[in-house]
Amino acid sequence: MKVDILAFGAHPDDVELGCAATIAKEIKHGKTVAIVDLTRGELGTRGSAEIRQREASNAAEILGISARENLAFADGYFVNDKEHQLAVIRMIRKYQPEIVLCNAVEDRHIDHGKGSDLVSNACFLSGLRRIETTHDGKQQEKWRPKLVYHYIQWKNIEPDFVVDVTGYMDTKIAAVKAYASQLYDPKSKEPNSPITSKNFLDSVSYRARDLGRLIGVEYAEGFTVERYVAVDRLENLI
Repeated sequence: MKVDILAFGAHPDDVELGCAATIAKEIKHGKTVAIVDLTRGELGTRGSAEIRQREASNAAEILGISARENLAFADGYFVNDKEHQLAVIRMIRKYQPEIVLCNAVEDRHIDHGKGSDLVSNACFLSGLRRIETTHDGKQQEKWRPKLVYHYIQWKNIEPDFVVDVTGYMDTKIAAVKAYASQLYDPKSKEPNSPITSKNFLDSVSYRARDLGRLIGVEYAEGFTVERYVAVDRLENLI
C-alpha cells in the first residue's frame, strides 16, 4: 500500500501529540497517511502496552489514517543500528511515502532523539538499491522519501516552518485524549509523570494557539527540516 505521508513515532501517542492536526488536515485534503510506532511504550509510568495498543487503534480511527503498525522495538533501549534500520527501511519501502514525519531531533525523552536519527538514517538508506529487503516473501524496491520533517514535542524547539491547522484542533485533541491511560486523570491511583498533569494536557492547545498567534492564525503546528524549505513564489508564504 502506497501512502502520501508516513508518520513515525518512538511511542504510541508521539505522532498524535506532535502533528495530529497536520495529519487530519492532509487527510481532509485527500492525502493518505499511515503511522508506524517504533515501540509499544511498555516502560510508560501508567497503563500497559496492551492498553496503549487499544488506545493507538482508537486514535487511528479518529484521525482516519489508512494503516497503523508497531515495530515492537524495546522501549527505552532500541538503538540506531543495522537491525533497527532495516526494520524501518522495510516500512518505508512498503508504504513508499513522499513525505516522512518523525520525532523531534532533540527532546526530554531519550527515545525521541534516537527515533529521529533512526528514521532519518533509514530514509536515506532505503534509497540504496544494494540494500536488499523483503516483505511477505517478495523483494522490495528501493525507495527514498522526497521530504523528511521532524515534529516538535516536549521542548520548545524553534520551528523551521509551521502549518496552519485552524479547524483541525478538535480532531487532534480527540486523538490525544484517546490515550486516557497516559494523561491527566484526577481519579487515577497510578504514579504521576510529566505528561499526567493538567498543564501538559492544556499545553497541547495553548502551544498550538501560540504558534498560530505568531503567524496570524488561530492554531499551528511546527516542524524542523533537514534541508532548506523551498517555495515557488514569494506569495506562497502566508
